[in-house]
Amino acid sequence: MEDTVGGRPIHTFEVVRSEQLTPHMIRLVLGGNGFDTFTPNAYTDAYVKLVIVRDDVDTDALEQPLTVASFDALPQERRPVVRTYTVRKVDAERREISIDFVVHGELGVAGPWAAAAKPGQRAFLMGPSGAYAPDDAADWHLLAGDEAGLPAISAAIEAMPPTACGQVFIEVSGPDDEVELSAPEGVKVRWLYRGGRADLVPEEQAGDNAPLVAAVKEAQWLPGQVQVFIHGEAQAVMHNLRPYIRKERGVDAKWTSISGYWRRGRSEETFREWKAELAKVEEKAGF
Repeated sequence: MEDTVGGRPIHTFEVVRSEQLTPHMIRLVLGGNGFDTFTPNAYTDAYVKLVIVRDDVDTDALEQPLTVASFDALPQERRPVVRTYTVRKVDAERREISIDFVVHGELGVAGPWAAAAKPGQRAFLMGPSGAYAPDDAADWHLLAGDEAGLPAISAAIEAMPPTACGQVFIEVSGPDDEVELSAPEGVKVRWLYRGGRADLVPEEQAGDNAPLVAAVKEAQWLPGQVQVFIHGEAQAVMHNLRPYIRKERGVDAKWTSISGYWRRGRSEETFREWKAELAKVEEKAGF
């Protein structure tokens, strides 16, 4: 759990309904009184910190207003787990937000929680934060990612004007994991299949060898100013696609949003540690 989130307010939502989007993706629609304190932002990569609270913890009995620090008096094993998720949709009129979860049985923490969530159940969120939205000043857009980046990519495509031009590359397990996207006519979407779960496929289909890496590097580079959004597994994104975009293609940082959302073999806690170490190395190298 990050120290920086300790004092941030926690918004209390309720599960309204769940939708099975694909065999491995569930959408939770959250409503209730959450919008009393939650203020949506205009970023298409808007994300929240999901605070997963144990069923045996009475949050009403904790220090209010509720923050992560409110749980500090509890034994370590009863404190919540925090996971980061993109806000897929916001319906301000209905006062609802939608979050998509990749679910693989009992693997992980947030996936099983989402799969078991029932209408009326409380859902605790912090945020939102974000930094990217499609810029109409760009001549064309390049978006790429895996299942973790798919919600933000989907939201970005929906926010583009009908005249937008671009290329989108999305890596998933297989055809059953595709979702319907509403892309402008000039934005071409290509689905890439790795043949299995991202954390379990062999190295020949992951990291440096991920289908996403080859597809982006082999794609036609269109004329004019590009805006780039690439998010997914860290080895593929940070060690392969970011150097390609920034160094080989010479795209200035102000036109890029490139980051690893997760890393094979690491929990979110250890992934945050890895990202902090990487940032220090890159700062020294002047990246």
